[in-house]
Amino acid sequence: MPPIITAFEESPDRGQGLARDMPVRWALEEVGQPYDVRLVSFGSMKEPAHRALHPFGQIPTFEDGDLALFESGAIVLHIAESYTGLLPEDANAKARAIMWMFAALSTVEPPIIQREFSHYFERDKSWHKERLPMVENLIRSRLEDLSRRLGDGDWLDCETFSAGDLLMVQVLRRLKGTNLLREFPELSAYVARGEVRPAFKRAFDAQLAIFTGKSRHRGEGDACSAGASHMRR
Repeated sequence: MPPIITAFEESPDRGQGLARDMPVRWALEEVGQPYDVRLVSFGSMKEPAHRALHPFGQIPTFEDGDLALFESGAIVLHIAESYTGLLPEDANAKARAIMWMFAALSTVEPPIIQREFSHYFERDKSWHKERLPMVENLIRSRLEDLSRRLGDGDWLDCETFSAGDLLMVQVLRRLKGTNLLREFPELSAYVARGEVRPAFKRAFDAQLAIFTGKSRHRGEGDACSAGASHMRR
């Protein structure tokens, strides 16, 4: 049986590729591993059955035989270590790719999430207008450092796409359409390179199909087939 991942039955972004199952889908597509998807509602995510897989009641989860994982970064790392295509064979290059995975989720993403939280939940607060520039300046500082390190390279470590790039591009996509990302043409081009990869397109289309009625579901709790049938890089 193929691995099963969980995804939102109704996602706040309406399938624009920002929900946390997206990097897991993308990783599976990059390595050519077919997978099934079980859609879950916001209510069912808090029920004991789902919390047995994800103690914090979120998505995604990943089930493969007797292995169950949660946290998108951990799942992507497991996929990258289990299949070829997302981590270099050279030990040092592999370590650097994993380093960039952690950098994406631990250093670059947190202030971006703070900005999103502020936009959606703090706009009516008296201190919102003062706090927002502080958060955006922190994001800008992270982007400056990242842009400097990327330089004119295609990917973060030489010319080879890795799981580090996958997670970094996914994090930066949260800034698409903002002036913050537009200030850094190198990073905008970097994101665009990630988005034209065939594996990204397949993952994006599969997530979007949930919300456009193009996919056929059998109801919550059942798995629907998705995913690549072979490697296409």
